[in-house]
Amino acid sequence: MGFLDRLGRVVKANLNDMVSKAEDPEKILEQAVADMGESLVQLRQSVARAIAAQKKTEQQLIKNQTEATTWQKKAELAIKNGREDLAREALVRKKTFADTAAVLQQQLTQQNAQVKTLKENLLALESKIQEAKTKKDMLKARANAAKANAQLQSTMNNIDTSSAMSAFERMEDKIMELEAQSEATNVLGSASLDQEFAQLEASNSIDDELAMLKAASQETPALEAAKMVDEMEEIADTPVETHEPTDADFAAVDAELEALRTQMKNL
Repeated sequence: MGFLDRLGRVVKANLNDMVSKAEDPEKILEQAVADMGESLVQLRQSVARAIAAQKKTEQQLIKNQTEATTWQKKAELAIKNGREDLAREALVRKKTFADTAAVLQQQLTQQNAQVKTLKENLLALESKIQEAKTKKDMLKARANAAKANAQLQSTMNNIDTSSAMSAFERMEDKIMELEAQSEATNVLGSASLDQEFAQLEASNSIDDELAMLKAASQETPALEAAKMVDEMEEIADTPVETHEPTDADFAAVDAELEALRTQMKNL
């Protein structure tokens, strides 16, 4: 018996788990509202039948009350005319209609209470259905949001963010390399341009210096020649002083020669 109980609990638990997994909140809510709508239709039909029965009872009551009143008047008429037998018969008919009217009155009172209760229940059910529809829409929105969030999380989990980020890093390095190459090209282009201008300036400077040297080399002989001419003219214009050697001059020369002999001996 214990084994069968445990087996039953296991089977029941598995069935409950299967049913729980198979339940779709949106479909369950739709079905719940649909069931409430069917109940509302049935209740409306019950109210309509109760009201119809109430109206029929009212008509029967009025009819029996009218008949009782009519036979009451006939009994009075028979008494006035001395027809006690007819009066008695009229009163019997009156009593029958009056008793029926009394029963119908009690039945109508019960029907009025039932119709009132049914109408109140109908209004309450309509209010609950409206509330259920509003809550259903809200719960459906929450369920859809939960499904979307779960799908988003699943998508995010399936995305290899590290690979994507590494791709971004590689592309960033590539772009930085291209930017460096572009900047280097601009720098080299600028340097090449500066070098060309520097060469032009250096060439112009050398050409100017060479021209100056050529001019100087051409001017120097002319100047020297002119200077020599001037010196020769100056020498020509200068008078030459002449005098005869004296004994003192001869003595000085001899002394100088003697000094040279002595110096040679000492060597």
